[in-house]
Amino acid sequence: MTNSNALRQRDHAYSNFTEKLLARDIRPGQIVSQRELVELTGMPLGAIREMIPRLEADGLIKTVPKRGLQILSIDLDLVRNAFQLRAIIEGEAIREFCKSATTDEIDHLATQHRNIRDGALAKVTPDLLQTAQQIDWAFHDRIIDAMGNSIISDIHRVNAIKIRLIRNSDTRMLPELVVPVLTEHLAVFDALKARDSEGAVLAIHAHINSAKKRALGM
Repeated sequence: MTNSNALRQRDHAYSNFTEKLLARDIRPGQIVSQRELVELTGMPLGAIREMIPRLEADGLIKTVPKRGLQILSIDLDLVRNAFQLRAIIEGEAIREFCKSATTDEIDHLATQHRNIRDGALAKVTPDLLQTAQQIDWAFHDRIIDAMGNSIISDIHRVNAIKIRLIRNSDTRMLPELVVPVLTEHLAVFDALKARDSEGAVLAIHAHINSAKKRALGM
């Protein structure tokens, strides 16, 4: 197998693994073997072995001598660390986005959020819920990617996986969260439209703090 093919298979195995993890087919804290990962991901053993160092570097698994591979465990340290990292990254990202984003883009994103929020005030349908989840994740990805820093974007995506795992039994947006989450986003857009970078940072931090409290059931 050529090096490029090996890299593609490794990346495919990584994607399959994270999908299974977020779908809870692989549980936090679970001990698995390489052979079990072959069965779970549908990828060959070689790709699994290539994937493992990347998963270890990302903190999603660790090797337990004589036992196997342990999936990331959810504890209070993870919650504190993951949300602290999120606040640091997104605080800087929204400050930069406030300077670089066009007025048209900010208006488009704000209108998109407001339409979904207003629809949810009437009734949260399955389609609306799915759309709300997509624009929620897409907004956070957008402000990070707008920095043009691939290192930060990669860190953000791994941290996002950990935060979704922290949300216990359901990694999707719940119906009762659509209005408050999108309202929090709209507060960010109000600051962005005013080109108030510090106000945007305060709003994104308030949103992240609310998400942390929801994750902890507070």
